[in-house]
Parts: sequence; C-alpha cells; structure tokens
Amino acid sequence: MCFQDQFVNKIMTKRISDRLNNVVMEQFNDTLSVVICGAGSPLPDPQRSGSCALVIAGDQVMMIDAGSGVSQISAMGIPLGLVDHVFLTHFHSDHINSMGELMTQRWANSGKGFPIAIHGPVGTEDIVTGFNMAYGPDRSYREAHHTATVMPPSGGLAKAYPFTLPSTEGLVVLEKDGLKVTVFPVDHSPVDPAVGYKFEYQGRSLVFSGDTAKSPVVQKFAKGSDVLIHEALSRPIVELITSVATGLNRVRVTKITEDILDYHTSPVEAAEVAQAAKVPFLLFSHIVPQLPIDNLQRRFVEGVEEVYSGEFSIAQDGSFVSIGLDNGRIHQGELLN
Repeated sequence: MCFQDQFVNKIMTKRISDRLNNVVMEQFNDTLSVVICGAGSPLPDPQRSGSCALVIAGDQVMMIDAGSGVSQISAMGIPLGLVDHVFLTHFHSDHINSMGELMTQRWANSGKGFPIAIHGPVGTEDIVTGFNMAYGPDRSYREAHHTATVMPPSGGLAKAYPFTLPSTEGLVVLEKDGLKVTVFPVDHSPVDPAVGYKFEYQGRSLVFSGDTAKSPVVQKFAKGSDVLIHEALSRPIVELITSVATGLNRVRVTKITEDILDYHTSPVEAAEVAQAAKVPFLLFSHIVPQLPIDNLQRRFVEGVEEVYSGEFSIAQDGSFVSIGLDNGRIHQGELLN
C-alpha cells in the first residue's frame, strides 16, 4: 500500500470512528439546538433539500417534517438511530416524501425494536399506513439477510400519533424528560390542516412556523422565545420568475408562481413577526425560490434590517443554531461545509 493510500485510510478511519462514536453530537451538549437538514422547497436547489429539521434537547433528538433533507443527516455525522419522534407540519409532498428512508435508516442505524413515532394532524395515520405498506417487502428482505436479532422487525415500522387541529391556544403533544412540545394552527390555506410547533427545554425555547402566510398565532407562540425558524418566500424574485414565464407563454408556470404568493410569508413579514415577539434570533428556512448566487441572498433579505433589530440568517442544509442552557447564548454554524 502506497503512502497516499495509508494517509487516506487514516483519515477515513478517523471519520468512521467519529461517526460511530457520535462525536458531532458533543457540540450540542448543554444546549437546545436546531439543525436544518432540509432548508428548501419543492423547487430543486443544490444547497437546500426538501423540508426537514432536527431539534436536539439533551439526549433527545426529534425531527420536524421528513422531506428529502432526511438524506443529509448521515452526511452531517448525526445517526438517524437517535430519532424516535417526528412532528409533521402538513402533508405537502416535500414535507413527507422521505419518511420511508427515515424509517429504514433509523432501523439500520440503531437496531431498535420499536417503531418511530410520527406526530401530526388527523390524516397522519393514513400516510403512516401507506409508508408501512410500501416498505413491507424491504423490511422482509433486510430481516432475512441480517436476521431479526440485528434488524428487529417492528423497528422498521412507523406508528402514527394523530391529533385534532388545535385552537389558537395550542395543544401539548409531547412532554418528556423536561421537554415540552406544543402544536398550534397556522394559515397555509387551502392546505388544511397545517401547524407549527414550539419546543421548550430547561427554560429555553424555539419555534417553527411551519408553512404559513404571516400569522398572529406564530407571533403569539414565538413571544419570548430564543429562536424563531420561519419559512420565507421572496415576492420580488418570484414575481420576476412569473414575468419571464408570462413572456414565454408558459401558462402553467405563471399560474403556479402567482398562486404560491398567497400562502407563504415574505422575509420582511417574518422579521416583523420576530420583532413583535421579541425573538433575538430569526432563521429563515423553507427558502423560495432558489438562491444560487450571493446577490440573490442579499436581495432575499432586503428590508429585514429596517423592521428587525435581532440577528438573522438564511438557512441552508447543515445550518444549526444552538441556545446555551445556562446563559442563553446563541451560536450558529454549519455541519456540511
């Protein structure tokens, strides 16, 4: 073996060891953290996969939505076997289309003998049933190949925990080991149901808006929180796409880009929500449209500083924000750079 091969093997051995020992998770000790595994929308974007995020609270790792960003989690060095609870905001395809991959990879990562819990509005049970059925043959192949001891059959399943759409007072859907998860309704009409979530842990909190038009309910639940993760759509950039599509007589594209304006929130509107709620850090996610160059990122947040006095950032896959449990200090970074 040549020196170059020996060097590469040494690096690979270190990386494999770090992943198997969950080294990347050490930086989240003593924090309430959010890791964005999918910061995008249904529109293809090399930097932003379909909607997915992790919340880390102590030794608890939870997922919000299961879009294509699920595939980025292992690349970040976070074992999917740590995830036991998923919280769905709504049933658009880009928020659920990688649930089967999540179920399989969690099972293979952990060898757990119990299903992953999928929390969501009424209707979640139908989606979970569908994924359980679709991945039935796959489970049987893996059990036959690796044995039931390594791949316990029930560990590859998901179990639905549906809830009735809450009132604006919210509904506690999980309370465990000092963590409280509260769900609240948002306005993504005609999509119904649609919800956001608040996570509270040891005196710190963060809020996910879910997909929504500007909402007083999001503002209510974000009040006093440390971090707000809010969806954002740039109206001027989307309107430019509409103008080009209209000029090219692309009627279908024109219709879709006009329609999406009425059930999303602009960056300035999201900043107004964060300012009114007195949230010190605002993270934009579910970014619409793609932002392939730096100039567009600058244009995306035009006007935000005029209405919001806190810190803000545009998420991409791998972005994380941590809140120190002891001092409330907020730290942001990237896991995929």
